[in-house]
Amino acid sequence: MFGDVLKHLREAAGMTQAELAKLIPCDRSYVARVETGTSVPPDTFAEKCDEVLGGNGLLARLWLKVDWYPDVAHPDWFERRAKMDAECVALRAYQEGVVPGLLQTELYAQALFARVSEDEEKVEERVRARLSRQQRFFSPQGPLYIAVIDESCLRNVVGGPEVMRMQCEHLLTAGQRANIQIQVAPADRPELIRPRGSMSLITLPDDEKWAYAEALDHGYFSGNPAAFEQHLRTYDVLRADAMSARESATLIGEFMEGYGQHGHDLA
Repeated sequence: MFGDVLKHLREAAGMTQAELAKLIPCDRSYVARVETGTSVPPDTFAEKCDEVLGGNGLLARLWLKVDWYPDVAHPDWFERRAKMDAECVALRAYQEGVVPGLLQTELYAQALFARVSEDEEKVEERVRARLSRQQRFFSPQGPLYIAVIDESCLRNVVGGPEVMRMQCEHLLTAGQRANIQIQVAPADRPELIRPRGSMSLITLPDDEKWAYAEALDHGYFSGNPAAFEQHLRTYDVLRADAMSARESATLIGEFMEGYGQHGHDLA
């Protein structure tokens, strides 16, 4: 709602996002994120926009009424999360059950999506979207990506032994990149304090932070700073108690060898 009103006032004033950003001042991308609802602006931003755009206090009043931190599912969660992945400067994730989407191979993603849809065209469309999101993280200047994966991600067979062997190999390759770190939360350490399901902690430019969880094809976002810090503390403890990146690579290599030699689940 706030973003729509801001965009309406900006366009009514005949300004581009860049022109408005120069007057605030802030980055053009920040204005874009506020308009699309992926950034929470401070009250001073609303007041300055009112001043620059002739809002007569409309944005400031609206800012007070908006619930900026609702912990609810968003119907446009996939698109919203994709935008955050395209802009983030750091991503910390915990995943259980299946390999994180940003680290999946094409064949693994195909097999995973085929479990829930028989529409081949739809499956391929989702696979292309997933692979497209990965590109930025594998670029020379890719953002920091730390992934703690539960051992179940390695044991849960998706697509068959050969697909799993290639997936493990891909994890080893990805973990060698300077901006990507992969750690495993092993099954034989029940004392580990794990999050309640898969979770991502996303840091956007201007140090804006979001916590994200996904369940049953719904995405849940929270921009509440206190909630983010609480999740971050839990995550940091998990990382400290999980296997190191080197130990994790050794375990992943063992799974890769097992899938290659024996052709069946190691569980």
